[in-house]
Amino acid sequence: MRVTGDQIVSFMQEQAYKPMTYKELEKHFGVGRADDFKEFIKLLNQLEESGDVVRGANDRYGVPERMNLVKGRLQAHAKGFAFLIPEDREHPDVYINANDLHTAMNNDIVFVRITAKSQGGGRLEGEVVKIIARANTQIVGVFQGMETYAFVIADDKRLARDIFIPQQAFNGAVTGQKVVVRIVNYPEGRSAAEGEVIEILGHKDDPGVDILAIVRKHQLPEVFPEDVMAEADAVPDRISEEEIVSQGRRDLRGKRIVTIDGEDAKDLDDAVNVEVLENGNVRLGVHIADVSYYVREGSALDTEAYNRGCSVYLTDRVIPMLPHRLSNGICSLNPQVDRLTMSCEMEFDADLKVVSHDIFTSVIRTSERMTYKNVRLLLTGEAEPELVERYAYLMEDFKRMEALAARLRSRRMKRGAIDFDFEESKILVDADGKPTDIVKRERSVAEMMIEEFMLAANETVAEHFTWLKVPFLYRIHEDPDAEKLMNFMEFVTTFGYAMKGGKGGTIHARALQNLLEEIKDTPEETVISKVMLRSMKQARYDSQSLGHFGLAAEFYSHFTSPIRRYPDLVIHRVIREVLENGGTLSDERHEYLASRMNDIAQQSSERERIAVDAERETEALKKAQYMLDKIGEEFEGIISSVTGFGMFIELDNTVEGLIRLSDLTDDYYNHHEQQHALIGERTSKMFRIGDSVKVRVVRVNMDEHTVDFELVDMKPRKEGVFPRRAGGGGGKFKGAGGFKGFRGGKGAVGKGGADRGKGKDKGNDRGNDKGKSGTGRREKGKGGYVAVGTSESAAPEGVRGRKRSRGDGAAAAGEAAPQRVEGGGVTDAAGGAKARRKKSSGDDAPWWDKKRGKKGRAGGGTLSEGGSLSERLAAVGAGRTDSGTGRRAAKGRGGIALGGGGGEAAPDTGAAPAERGAVDWASGVNALAKGGRRRSEGGEGSDKKRRR
Repeated sequence: MRVTGDQIVSFMQEQAYKPMTYKELEKHFGVGRADDFKEFIKLLNQLEESGDVVRGANDRYGVPERMNLVKGRLQAHAKGFAFLIPEDREHPDVYINANDLHTAMNNDIVFVRITAKSQGGGRLEGEVVKIIARANTQIVGVFQGMETYAFVIADDKRLARDIFIPQQAFNGAVTGQKVVVRIVNYPEGRSAAEGEVIEILGHKDDPGVDILAIVRKHQLPEVFPEDVMAEADAVPDRISEEEIVSQGRRDLRGKRIVTIDGEDAKDLDDAVNVEVLENGNVRLGVHIADVSYYVREGSALDTEAYNRGCSVYLTDRVIPMLPHRLSNGICSLNPQVDRLTMSCEMEFDADLKVVSHDIFTSVIRTSERMTYKNVRLLLTGEAEPELVERYAYLMEDFKRMEALAARLRSRRMKRGAIDFDFEESKILVDADGKPTDIVKRERSVAEMMIEEFMLAANETVAEHFTWLKVPFLYRIHEDPDAEKLMNFMEFVTTFGYAMKGGKGGTIHARALQNLLEEIKDTPEETVISKVMLRSMKQARYDSQSLGHFGLAAEFYSHFTSPIRRYPDLVIHRVIREVLENGGTLSDERHEYLASRMNDIAQQSSERERIAVDAERETEALKKAQYMLDKIGEEFEGIISSVTGFGMFIELDNTVEGLIRLSDLTDDYYNHHEQQHALIGERTSKMFRIGDSVKVRVVRVNMDEHTVDFELVDMKPRKEGVFPRRAGGGGGKFKGAGGFKGFRGGKGAVGKGGADRGKGKDKGNDRGNDKGKSGTGRREKGKGGYVAVGTSESAAPEGVRGRKRSRGDGAAAAGEAAPQRVEGGGVTDAAGGAKARRKKSSGDDAPWWDKKRGKKGRAGGGTLSEGGSLSERLAAVGAGRTDSGTGRRAAKGRGGIALGGGGGEAAPDTGAAPAERGAVDWASGVNALAKGGRRRSEGGEGSDKKRRR
C-alpha cells in the first residue's frame, strides 16, 4: 500500500494520536512490500526535512504543534536576540534570547520550543531546537586578513558572528575589500561559520562598491540567465495586423490616449483617456500593457519574474523584473506605435456611480508621451506658449481628467480613505555615484490624477473577479490592532487632539483621515502621520479578498503595473483565460490556479519587502554620504522621534540624524515614553516629538549609514560630586551595571537585547534600522552610557515614487511599515516597545527565571576605586545595599536592592521593599551622582517596557 505525506500528517494531527516509531507507523498503514517500505521511509525523511513532522525522543514521530514546537522564520536583531515569525499567522511572535539561538542565523526556518509564557499566554519566549532550512548561503562583508587565515565582517549586523576564511579560500582577497563569501560550513557550538571568497567587489571605499555591496547583500539578481534572454530576444519588435485580428482584440487606436509619467521613466505600462458620452456620463479608460501575452505561464521568463517578484529602484540604477527588451520595448506604451493592452473602461454617472464597466483585451496607439511636469504646467497655466501650442488639442482632455480625478478623490476621502501626504526626496548623483543634491519630489495635480485613475481600475477589477469566484490575487490591508490604535489615540492627546473609538476599541479609517486633515500644515503633522502609519498593519498580497483598510475599499487588487510587479502579471493571465473561456475556468484549471495563489502571494510579499529594504538602505547610504562634507554646518530640523538614548532630528531635506542623550550637556534628561519627550531634571526643559530645533552636524558613520547632530548653543551641565565626561562615563566611578539610570559601567546581560558588556553600540543601538533602541532593554551607548529606553520602530515605509506605489494612492494609504521591526518584534502605535513582561513581587523568582536555573544570577555591575557602592550610598544616607536580596534577580537586572526593609522585592521595581517613607534607591543614586536620573512616572519609571 502506497502512503502519501498528507495521509501521514493528517493521522498525526488526530486528537487521539500519540507519537509512534517508524515501525508502529508502518504497521498502522499496513506497509508490507519491501519497495513500499523503502518509499515509506523516504517519505518520512522528506516530511522531517521539510518540518511537516518531527522526530523526537526515542525516534518517535509527531507533528510540531502537538509537541510544543512552533515552526517559523527567524528574525534576528543586531544585538544578538531574535524573534520567531511563525508560519501560523494567528500565533504570536516568540522572543528568543541570544543564548538560545544555537547557531541559527537571520531568516533561517527553525523549530522553536516554547519555554516561558506571560500571564494570559500572549507573550512567549522560546529556544531553537532544530534548524530546518538555512537562509544564508552567501554573505557580503569586509575582508580582514591575517597571515594564515582571515575573517569577513558581515555588512548585515544581524549576523552577529564573523565568517572564518582559511588561507586556501582567500582567492586573492586582501584586507579592506568588500567580498562575497559562500558559506561552506555553518556554525557549530562556539565555532564560527566557515566560508570561501567567491567574488571581490573592490575596496570598500571605491566608487560604486557601496551600492554593489547592497545589491549582493540582498541577493538581487542583476543579470538574466541565458535562457531568459533567449526568450526575450525571440519576442517580435512589432505587432502584426494578423495578431490583432486573430486574438479578437478591441481596436482603440482611433482614441486620444496618453501616457503620463516621470521624465526619466522608460517602462511606460499604463495609459489613460477620458471622454464624455452622449448621455452626459463620463467614461474613464485605463489601458495597461498586456505583458502576459509575451510572458507565458511556465516559461523561463515567467519563472524569472516569479523569483524576482518586482523591479527594484535604487538610487543610481534599476534592477528590472523583466529584460529591457520587454520592459522598455514591446511592452512599453511608447507614443505613436501599436501596443497590445488590457483595458478597463468605467462609466460614471452624475453621482459618480459606476453604472457599467468592461474589461477586455485591446490594441492602442498613444497620442503623446506626457510628463507630470508638463501636465502640471498646462493645468496651472504656467506653461510656456510653445508648450501650450504643442498640446492644445489635448487641453480639453486634461481638464476633464482633472475634474474627474478631483471628484474621485473627494468621494474616496468621504468614505474614509487615509491619505498620507509625506514628503519624498530624490537623491541626485554624479557619474561616480556620489550624491550631489537631495531634492523633494512634488506630488502635483498630474500625479494625483493618475493615482486616482489607477485606484479606480484596481478596485473595479478586484470587485469584478471577486464575484466571478475565480482564483485571483488581491492587495489587502487588514484592520489595525485595537491596542495599537488605542495607544495612538492616547499619543495624539499629548498634542491636544481627541479621537473617539468604536466598540471594542475599533476605529473607522474616516476618523484617522479627519485627524490628518485637522493637523494639516501644523508643526506636528509629519510626526503624527508617521506614528499613525506605524500603528497600522502592513499591506500584503493574498488569495482572499479581505479589503483594504487604508483605502476604505472593500475590494482591491494590483492590476496596473505588470511590467514591474509579478502579482499584476498573474492576474492579467487569469483575466485573459477567463475572457477566452466565456467568463469561467475549467474545473482542472480552477483547482490548479487556486493551489498556486497562496504561494505566489507569499513570494510576492516577501520579494517586495526585500526590495523595500534594499531601497531604504541605499537611500540611507547616499544620504549619509551627502552629509559627509556638511560636518560643522548648521541646519533647521524637527524632532521626529524620541528614545531612551536620544532623539532623532529630520532636516528639511529629509536627512535624519541622532542627537545622543550624552550630548545634551545642559541637564540630565529623563525619557517620558507616553509624552514622547525628554525632560530635564533640574531645568524641566522639554524636547518633544515635533518640536523645531537648530542642529549642527558632528559625525557621519559610513559603516552604519548614520548621521549624528548636536544642538546649537547647548550649554554644559553643572558637574556634581562625581564629574562626568561627555558620553556618560564618569571618571573613576563607573556605575553599577544594570542600574536603571546609571551612566557608565558595563551593561547588564539582559534578556532579549542587552549589550552583554560589549564596548560601543555601533551607531548608538540603532541596529540596522534607525530609531531602534534595543527594544526597551538596557543598552550600552557610546562612551559607556547605559541607555534605558523604549524602541522607536523603523522609519515608515512612507510614500515611494510611482514606480511601485502607483495605484495605491500615497503609499497605498496604509502601506505601513512592518509591525515587526526588522529584528525587533512588534512596536506600539507610537513606535515604543510594548510591555513584554510583568515583574513579580515576593520571594518567588520571576516567571522567566523559573525554568532557567542558574541563568537567573544577578548581573551586578563593577566598581573601581573609591570604596564599595554600599559605602558610597551609606555616606549619602541611602540605606543598605544588598545584591540579590529577597529574590534571585533576573539575568541582567543588576540584582541591586536599595533602601531599608526586609527581603521581599517591592512590586515592579525589584528593589528591597523599603517603608513608603524610607529613602528609596533612586534618591540614593541621585544623591550619589547629583543629577542622576530618577525613575519618573511616565518616563523611565518602574513599569519597565519590553518589546512584544
